[in-house]
Amino acid sequence: MILDRFRLDRRAVIVTGAGRGIGAAIARAYAEVGANVVLAARTESQLEEVAADVRASGGEAIVVPCDVSELDTLDHLVATAVEAFGGIDVVVNNAGGSMPNAFLDTSVRAFENAFHFNVTTAFRLTQLAVPHMLERDGASVVNISSAMGRMSDRGFAAYGTAKGALTHLTRLLAADLAPRVRVNGIAVGSVATSALQVVLDSEEIHDEMVRRTPLRRLGDPTDIAAAALWLASPAGGWVTGKVVEVDGGLEAPNLAMGLPDL
Repeated sequence: MILDRFRLDRRAVIVTGAGRGIGAAIARAYAEVGANVVLAARTESQLEEVAADVRASGGEAIVVPCDVSELDTLDHLVATAVEAFGGIDVVVNNAGGSMPNAFLDTSVRAFENAFHFNVTTAFRLTQLAVPHMLERDGASVVNISSAMGRMSDRGFAAYGTAKGALTHLTRLLAADLAPRVRVNGIAVGSVATSALQVVLDSEEIHDEMVRRTPLRRLGDPTDIAAAALWLASPAGGWVTGKVVEVDGGLEAPNLAMGLPDL
């Protein structure tokens, strides 16, 4: 049956940024189709909540509280996955983010931090995991990028550049790792998560974002999780080097930052 191709039975998965939002939704979705999941994020209490859901779905969950920006922690994350599950089948590089800011107010340090958090962490975790993934059949990497990696708007010089780099890194790693490991990404639109709550608290802003989204709603984390499942599972077994746009049909930003002309 075609649905069997979406199974991840006994596959060992690492998900970063797994304590809430998109990362948590991906971890829960993978667990529902049989995966065992290593959950990484900074807040242990959030990870434990997600782990409980994973276990309730019949999967195994390992909680690894860490800040992926501290690259030394990634060795421990990979070692934990290998020790617990005997290897690594899937890596989801979901941790990332950066607040928008006016160009002249964006420091070099802030720009470099955005690149480090969104790109370097994904590069390094993938690099550490790949030797173990080469020992498995059907291994894959899923990078969570952003629609701002291809669109332009004021205030996103740091974040948009970083996500654009992650998008192209996805294509380059797919070339490097073919045919043994597939590498794909998701360019995410406006998803209703706690990270976006600072603007969604305004009913006016929320309604504007919905109005300017062709499908007339904001995304739900499960929308992204469904795409991430396709890309990681045998259902996406003939897909690599692609960045899937899951964004409600956006072709332009749906929220004006209101930054004035210089």
